[in-house]
Amino acid sequence: MPIQVRGLLNYLERQNKAQLTDITNEVIKEYYYNELKQRKNYMRNAGAIGNSHLNKHIQALRKFTEYLRQTGKLPIAMFTISLEKVTEEKLNVLTEEEIRQLYKATEIQQQKKKHNRSAELYEAIQQRDRAMLSVFYGCGLRRNEGYHLNINDININSAILHVIKGKGYKERLVPISNKSLEHITTYLYDGRITLLKSPSPGGVGEAAFFISANNGKRLGGQLMLVKLKQLIQLTGNASMIEKEAGLHTLRHSIATHLLANGMNLEKIKDFLGHSSLESTQIYTHLIENEELKINN
Repeated sequence: MPIQVRGLLNYLERQNKAQLTDITNEVIKEYYYNELKQRKNYMRNAGAIGNSHLNKHIQALRKFTEYLRQTGKLPIAMFTISLEKVTEEKLNVLTEEEIRQLYKATEIQQQKKKHNRSAELYEAIQQRDRAMLSVFYGCGLRRNEGYHLNINDININSAILHVIKGKGYKERLVPISNKSLEHITTYLYDGRITLLKSPSPGGVGEAAFFISANNGKRLGGQLMLVKLKQLIQLTGNASMIEKEAGLHTLRHSIATHLLANGMNLEKIKDFLGHSSLESTQIYTHLIENEELKINN
């Protein structure tokens, strides 16, 4: 069941409405306007949920009521909430120089050592964070794809990364560039071993590629975002800091750089795992910016 529908059912439970007949258009409107549209977007720390996200709820609830009506489970009236208007947002990307600054920041981030940790551990963290940049920028992975990445998903010999848990449960093979492969290999065979607290078979972090330095377990997506934010601050680049970049920004950036460097749009589509070329075409209007182009 879609999470949007579960949200409605949870709302009904809080209203002490547990019967199927309690689902009416009036209740759905009440849920939508009094709860969903008032809900804060904690991920962006800014105001209410965006219209694009609200439209996903509308579409899911519309399909849900259609299912109830068409299967005869509930004689509910036609869904009447209209889609919200969505204004096109400017795509947030980093320049090639800013990407270089992020990699450089991994070398200086551990100068202020805490908790008397060993130099070996700090070096391992540096190696992990360079591998993180190589996965999200170099390989263009989504946040969730990077979070679920396991060591067996990376074939060092063939320089291929296997995305198993892609969007819509789609798998794809992603080529790894020479420089990204260098960072990934160094972390995999050196840094990760240091971070892994349970190296024996069946250990809590045994399969995970990205490991936390605190407990040896799989590094969470939110913590990876925090690490990226720390690296951005360490660059001292005010322009980059103002962009409020996230892990998905790295994905946007590599797509834009590849397009600016002449890669075929269809190949970029496959690289990113887009289901349609329309999703990839959003990058085309950015390649006129000379500072985004890759220097050969």
